[in-house]
Amino acid sequence: SGQTSQRDFLPGLSVGPRTRAQAGTLLRPTIWAEPGSVMPWGTSVTIWCQGSLEAQEYHLYKEGESRVWDRQKLMELRDKTKFSITHMTDVHAGRYHCYYFSPTGWSEPSDPLELVVVTGGKPSLSALPSPVVTSGGNVTLQCASWMGFHRFVLMKEGESQPSWTLVSQSVPTGGTKALFSVGPMTPSVTWTFRCYGYYSNTPQVWSDPSDPLELLVSGVSGKPTLLTQQGPVVTSGQSLTLQCHSGIGYHRFPLSREGAPDPPRQLGRQPQAGLSGADFPLGPVRPSHRGRYTSYGHRQSPQSKGPTATHLPFLSLGQLPYIPSLSVQPRRMVAPGENVTLLCQSQSSVDTFLLSKEGTANPPLRRRSKSRAGQHQAEFSMSPVTSAHRGTYRCYGSSRTSAYLLSQPSDPLELLVSGESSDSRDYMVENLTRMGVAVLILVVLGILLLEAQHSQRRTPDTPPSHVAELWACIPGAQRRL
Repeated sequence: SGQTSQRDFLPGLSVGPRTRAQAGTLLRPTIWAEPGSVMPWGTSVTIWCQGSLEAQEYHLYKEGESRVWDRQKLMELRDKTKFSITHMTDVHAGRYHCYYFSPTGWSEPSDPLELVVVTGGKPSLSALPSPVVTSGGNVTLQCASWMGFHRFVLMKEGESQPSWTLVSQSVPTGGTKALFSVGPMTPSVTWTFRCYGYYSNTPQVWSDPSDPLELLVSGVSGKPTLLTQQGPVVTSGQSLTLQCHSGIGYHRFPLSREGAPDPPRQLGRQPQAGLSGADFPLGPVRPSHRGRYTSYGHRQSPQSKGPTATHLPFLSLGQLPYIPSLSVQPRRMVAPGENVTLLCQSQSSVDTFLLSKEGTANPPLRRRSKSRAGQHQAEFSMSPVTSAHRGTYRCYGSSRTSAYLLSQPSDPLELLVSGESSDSRDYMVENLTRMGVAVLILVVLGILLLEAQHSQRRTPDTPPSHVAELWACIPGAQRRL
């Protein structure tokens, strides 16, 4: 009882020489918290201490406190006990140790358990330059907040202890941030993070967690295809859906926009006709939608996880106040093998001209503008021409400062290619007609040959009936017969 009384006031290492010697034969206890050691304000948490079947009593100590925080006497034989906190507040936040008492004395203290309470003020977490990282590469994660936290903590999903803790640095526009270098990245691991902030005087009172940020490891599997039914050039206000499809059985299809700080949008697989894919409805097109989009394929199995990017430039139409003109040289109707040039021109200042073909999802062709005779223009050469070049074309202008903003389209220009397709079908019909006539002639000749053989068996003076009928129609034939 004397030892127990001593423990009521002396934390951890304040044990007498005799007690410490006896403790060397006892198992060191293990301490942990359920459901976790980082808990929101007002929630309940259970601290477990596991020692030996010889344990008769467990004590829980909190660093900075001179008295026992809590104690549990065992009424039955077991090797662990629990200490319950029903309403978590900043009073409960701190570092804890546990001990147990047995017939041979007190055990050594457990390793520390850091119990953290989460109070509010969520920071932001982003990846620089992108949440998509090549296998083996590194990425920088930025945790930032306007609340001026002194330190930031980065936690990896599935781990109970902080992965990294860094002293913050001031941001010129206000607030603080910390930059965490993560890597090298491997596709066999799930890379999902959250970050927290706290002040130096309350190291166990943290902010709310940031939104989760999942890093994607690219380059280890086949590319999906990203396309739109409208093509990559759309009009402001037009409803738009981006479609990501693949013949590989991916389970998720993240979609990201180049330069956007937001994490990729994620959609589950929507299989159709032997393909896996997902549709991303963006709604009516706004200027904020413009940019370069990337889709990825993502599998559930960690061993096969690894999205591969395919890019689609998404261009917002009608934002620049001019309309270019589109012409063709030497003419609209050309034969296969000839050379054709489409000329896009504008009297307004244009940095780049783009040429798109109706009905294709391929990105528009781009040419730098050249000034000639007071006109800005660009030439799009097609040589030699094939039937694949047949179609309707439009051209647009864009500026250097807003690469994804376009002018209104030029009037459509239809390019016709002769000598293929429709002409070849005409030749085929003509050849079939000739072959039919030839077959008919052969049939008639065969019939006449059979009639001739049959007539040889008749009297030579008696002509065949059809010959007689023919002669009857000829003046003077009867007299000659």
